[in-house]
Amino acid sequence: MKALEKRWYQPDALVWLLAPPALLYWVITCIRRAFYRIGLFKRHRVSVPVIIVGNISVGGNGKTPLVIRLVDMLRQMGYYPGVLTRGYGGSGVDYPCLVTQVHSAEQVGDEPCLMRQHLNCPIVVDPNRVRGANFLTKHNRCDILICDDGLQHYRLERDIEIAVIDGQRQLGNGYVLPMGPLRETRGRLNEVDFIIVNGGIARQGSYLMTLQPGRLVNVADPRKTKSINELTDAVTALAGIGNPQRFFDTLVAKGISVKTRLAFADHHQFTRQDIPEGTVLMTEKDAVKCTDLAHADCWYLPVRADLTPEFQQKFGEKVKQCMKTRSNKHGV
Repeated sequence: MKALEKRWYQPDALVWLLAPPALLYWVITCIRRAFYRIGLFKRHRVSVPVIIVGNISVGGNGKTPLVIRLVDMLRQMGYYPGVLTRGYGGSGVDYPCLVTQVHSAEQVGDEPCLMRQHLNCPIVVDPNRVRGANFLTKHNRCDILICDDGLQHYRLERDIEIAVIDGQRQLGNGYVLPMGPLRETRGRLNEVDFIIVNGGIARQGSYLMTLQPGRLVNVADPRKTKSINELTDAVTALAGIGNPQRFFDTLVAKGISVKTRLAFADHHQFTRQDIPEGTVLMTEKDAVKCTDLAHADCWYLPVRADLTPEFQQKFGEKVKQCMKTRSNKHGV
């Protein structure tokens, strides 16, 4: 799979060997979406506005930091948001599952655990997004929902769509799976409400998001923190995310001497053998899975999503418009 992904992000004529299955994939996705449009497949609308944060390409693009930031913004606006996620990589719980501090990444997935550390709002894991959304509104008094991923999950009606693009890798070679990294054609971006570019340069019609790193946090004992400037020796950088190179580049940009780079697949389930001796730096998403595996010199680098004032203004206006529309329909 890694070899195929590399071909998606560089000129490679061999991907044309995958043109027949890519054409079949494209036809199936078009038919599926058409069925939802004409009502052959039923859509379900919940009682509160739904915001979808997703992407049209496979792999991590920075959706989770954006969801955390959007929740903060909504709370500052006076709303009571809830987060819905499918909990990729988790198992062993009954759905819908309200995520608490006692849940592990093995149970609910790494991203819900990461969000639980930052958000004071209900977070529900459920592969059935309609069921999870109804649970959030019925049992948790939420007046607006954010769905982490699910741009292609058309069964759940949405009021606002936000597509996230990796500013480094962009859309790769621009082809759909398996010929390229796209779940839908690039034309789908013309239909969403907002396009967020994670790093790099935002093109016309999109908004830039930058990830600002904080102080290093000890994986085994989160009470311990230290500045990046306190690192004296070369470190091993470890990342099991959609784009590990982004993390490695961030460390180098911060002046950290990296002697070894260990890249794992997204949502990788770590073992003790994966974590070498010496100073190890990892992402926060990886750290939630390594608390019981890490030695005393393992640290993670938390990041915070910064969004442009223009996006914050337009997003706030869009949310208020959705709330007003819903109120008018219900005669409030």
